[in-house]
Amino acid sequence: MRQRVLSGMRPTGKLHLGHLHGVLKNWVTLQHQYDCFFFVADWHALTTHYDDPSMLEASVFDMVIDWLAVGVDPQHCSMFIQSKVPEHAELHLLLSMITPLGWLERVPSYKDQQEKLKDKDLETYGFLGYPLLQSADILIYKAGSVPVGADQVAHVELTREVARRFNHMFGREPDFAERAQAIIKKMSKQAGRDYKGFCTAYQEQGQQEALLSGRELLAAQQNLSLSDKERLQGYLEGGGKTILVEPQALLTPAAKMPGLDGQKMSKSYNNTIALREPIDQVSKKISTMPTDPARVRRTDPGTPEKCPVWQLHEVYSDATTKEWVQQGCRSAGIGCLECKRPVIDAVIAELEPIQVRASDYEKNPDAVKAVLDKGRAAARETAGQTMQDVRQAMGLNYR
Repeated sequence: MRQRVLSGMRPTGKLHLGHLHGVLKNWVTLQHQYDCFFFVADWHALTTHYDDPSMLEASVFDMVIDWLAVGVDPQHCSMFIQSKVPEHAELHLLLSMITPLGWLERVPSYKDQQEKLKDKDLETYGFLGYPLLQSADILIYKAGSVPVGADQVAHVELTREVARRFNHMFGREPDFAERAQAIIKKMSKQAGRDYKGFCTAYQEQGQQEALLSGRELLAAQQNLSLSDKERLQGYLEGGGKTILVEPQALLTPAAKMPGLDGQKMSKSYNNTIALREPIDQVSKKISTMPTDPARVRRTDPGTPEKCPVWQLHEVYSDATTKEWVQQGCRSAGIGCLECKRPVIDAVIAELEPIQVRASDYEKNPDAVKAVLDKGRAAARETAGQTMQDVRQAMGLNYR
């Protein structure tokens, strides 16, 4: 059974090359290595755009079309809209009952976003609580890994703390030890002896290797249900049943996509090239990019590292082309328009097949909705199983 991965994206506008190189190419790779759930975080979009949700519906479907067009494949992953899986909201509400307020206030991005978005009123419960909603998004699928950049690790750590607190408070059943012993008897004699040995080595001697070996042994037990494995994992760790799985941060390669002005590509900086940007506009945008200020005249030599175009060569050009740029720029052997031409050609070559596939999906909205319906069904099945465990643990399973 492959480890589960969860990741999402807020539908707050058109996707651009920064999204492609920073997130989507990674998703295309991950979907062949993990059991992936990718979701449209429309509730998260409302935390900062609650005052104007008019763009939400169009942005949701445009974004999913872009996902499909770049190669995110519904045959290898589940794609769905967050608000179509109400279990997210239920778990978020229940976790809010046990999460200390200070945990949310100390999340680094809480203060950072308030500084960056000073023009918006973010003194709302929704904005304060959005990291906990992220935690609910992750925990409800028992995701073992969450692909994040270094700046998002704090969110995964919060999720781990919330899961740990929940399991500590609600995971210890009155007859937990007896249940665990009964499950051990379902294992083969050798596996049962090995498991007990790992328990002793970890709990009495603190051997981390025994904990890892015990987890591997449980993962390999095909005759045990998921609930049985979770209970024995909790027993191995000396606690209770693992109801909510503590995820690990899956650090993604740092892929800073430069914008047209040399800063990080971002809608906030108005320096983007959209994935469905008209090709003539792509050419025009790159052709009019600023260059090294030292190159006032065609005959003036320049320094590539001082030019925003060079950053795009770093992304798109091969070693031969980059050497040509270095020599030609420093000697004034080539002009700035000549330098930009290989970048223009490379970006267009990347975008044209994406735009063709996107156009096909635009003409067939029913196919897009079918992908989302299939993903929602898979998401609700998994989320429903988690919520059944959560309700039972919290004493909410009554009729």
